[in-house]
Amino acid sequence: MTGQQAVLAAAAQQPTWSDPVALAAVTAELAIRPPLVMADECQALTARLAMVAHGWGMVIQGGDCAETFDAVRYDNVAGTVGALRQLAGQVAAASGREPVVIGRMAGQFAKPRSRPVEQIGGRELPVYRGDAVNDRTFTAAARVHDPSRMLVAYQASANVLAYARRAAGGGFFVSHEGLLLDYELPLTRPAGDGHFAASGHMLWIGERTRDPRSAHVIYAAGIRNPIGLKVGPSTTPEQLMEVVRVLDPERIPGRLTLISRMGADRVDAVLPALVAAVRAGGHPVVWLCDPMHGNTVTAPSGHKTRHVDRIVAEIKAFFMVHRAIGTHPGGVHLELTGRMVTECVDDRNVMPVDVPRCFESACDPRLNPAQVHRVGELLATLL
Repeated sequence: MTGQQAVLAAAAQQPTWSDPVALAAVTAELAIRPPLVMADECQALTARLAMVAHGWGMVIQGGDCAETFDAVRYDNVAGTVGALRQLAGQVAAASGREPVVIGRMAGQFAKPRSRPVEQIGGRELPVYRGDAVNDRTFTAAARVHDPSRMLVAYQASANVLAYARRAAGGGFFVSHEGLLLDYELPLTRPAGDGHFAASGHMLWIGERTRDPRSAHVIYAAGIRNPIGLKVGPSTTPEQLMEVVRVLDPERIPGRLTLISRMGADRVDAVLPALVAAVRAGGHPVVWLCDPMHGNTVTAPSGHKTRHVDRIVAEIKAFFMVHRAIGTHPGGVHLELTGRMVTECVDDRNVMPVDVPRCFESACDPRLNPAQVHRVGELLATLL
């Protein structure tokens, strides 16, 4: 067994591909495709993040929960970029510094799931794992794990990246969860005396795959891109430091971003010990607040939703913890869109009964532009 095969064999949250021969052909094709991003761009992002790690400026990271192939259009991408730039403008006006803007896009086509199957009307099928793996349509044929979809994801990512750069006028970074290792490994390329993931400027490791001995952490430790790590409320300081030491053994500023996702009611109880442990360990990380994932509830319609009041509360609590300890609150990680969806509740324009009226997300609820503006108002006040 090769080293690459050993990594894949130990990986969690991976598809059960329908055709091993087709999978081999797809990964061979990905290995010769042009890189989506370049090593010097990844290094430039690390340098920008290093400034934030040292207490200068902020990071605005955001985009779709799960990108879909049918949404890869210039208007959609430009709308998301516009929402991010709006938020960045509010932060810049309040702080006097341009934030680092990172799109959650051009690669967010695979999703971890809590269960391998789902049931509708008494019928059970494999769960939807993102457009890079299968289709949302609830049929047996659509839910097959089809490796050819990774080639579609590659081209869709290339298109999104081109649209984002055009909409932003350059200087725009992209990121995604580095979940699908059959996609990431063939797109890993040599650079200098190491390797980098050519699929995106920044990859993050999710809550379900962050064990220090996991295949995802082993892979991330071997690339030179800046790496993100989701940190949930069940994380202990000892667990966090174990994985931090694996991912950032040389204590490089900007190398590691820790993305706190606690839930508004748990920040004060959990986050201080984690922040203190990382500071005591001497790791110059960037701390971001993901106020989305810990605040998901169910609307009367059965849709997932989030209340903007809880999102705002978690951001406030995140800032207060860092200020009490004397560390730098580095920014936010949001699921958002430029479309006027009704996926999150805000007690102004979107009530719980309104959620299904315009719920377009393939997975979790996103903030619409008006709600993004409200988050921007909060950040401006905190700054």
